[in-house]
Amino acid sequence: MKVLHSFKTAKKRHRDCRLVRRKRRVYIINKTNPRFKARQG
Repeated sequence: MKVLHSFKTAKKRHRDCRLVRRKRRVYIINKTNPRFKARQG
């Protein structure tokens, strides 16, 4: 999982990327390609 400062480019990396908020953190999850997982902050 990558830790990113900004999700502007991370959302465009793959068409299946979803932005999810959990426990005051923002995550990007991808069911089809899990290597695109990321967390902000």
